[in-house]
This record gives sequence, C-alpha cells and structure tokens, in this order.
Amino acid sequence: MISELQVGVITQTHGIKGEVKVFPTTDDAGRFRKLKEVIMDTGRERLNLEIEGVKFFKQFAILKFKGYDSINDVEKYKNAKLYVTRDKAVKLKKDEYFIADLIGMDVVTEDGEVFGRVKDVLVTGANDVYVVEREDKPEALLPAIKECVRNVDMEQGKITVHIMDGLI
Repeated sequence: MISELQVGVITQTHGIKGEVKVFPTTDDAGRFRKLKEVIMDTGRERLNLEIEGVKFFKQFAILKFKGYDSINDVEKYKNAKLYVTRDKAVKLKKDEYFIADLIGMDVVTEDGEVFGRVKDVLVTGANDVYVVEREDKPEALLPAIKECVRNVDMEQGKITVHIMDGLI
C-alpha cells in the first residue's frame, strides 16, 4: 500500500509574492483549506512544506508556502507534485478507495478465474471505470458499480467482479 497520496501538481507561479497555482489531483479541491503541510517532489528533491495560505481560482488552488515569499523562490517548482502522508489523507467512506491503492490489484471473476490486473481508473461523471490489463487479450473497461464489482479485498489485493453480458 502506498504511504503517500498525490493531491496536486504545481502548474505555475501566481503573482509575485511566492504563491503557486496548483492543479488538484484529488476529488475535493476544498481539502486544501484543511491541509497544514504537503510534501513537494520536484524529481530531484523532496521538501516538506508548511501551507501558509490557500485561495481558489477557477479549477486551481492557489497555495502560499511558509518561507517562500517571492516569485523567485517558487518559479523553479513548476510541474512539481504535491503529496500528503496517508494519515493526513481524507477519510474514505464505505466502499471508497484511493485510486493509487486499486492500481495493480488482481481482478478475478466470481468463479475464481484470473481476469487481469487493474492498470488505471477512469473518473467519469457517473461512476469510475476500472481499466483492466489482460494477458494476451485486449484491455477491459469495467464500471465500478455494485452489479459488476462484487468485492474489493484490500488486504489480499484482489477485486472480485461479475462480468455482465455484453461487457466484454
């Protein structure tokens, strides 16, 4: 299980006072209001940053980090990813999962046959869709609905599915 979860990506600077524009990679961008710190991964270094201020502009969160007070302090961080530790992640409701935890899980049918492995999760308006890699077969797209996904066993890393008629 992954110990850190991505919550956003810095897209560019915002103004001259050290603020950055962040594209949220979390379902709820409003969660930035409650965050006190993030881990920034630039690809070369990882920094623990304290959040000093949060605003919103269109679909972006505008973040101000403590100790970063000018555009010169932050312009080198464009495209850096922001993470939180699992203990600071949002609390999930029953039958909710972090996408990062689902990727790589084995998918089996109700009969116990190996079906494939979760490669990605597509977030659509109605429901999520699991992209399942299959050996020597085309990928399958499985809707994350009760009629199809019967059980998600995080401890065993296994998702049990019912393949509905016409789905494959």
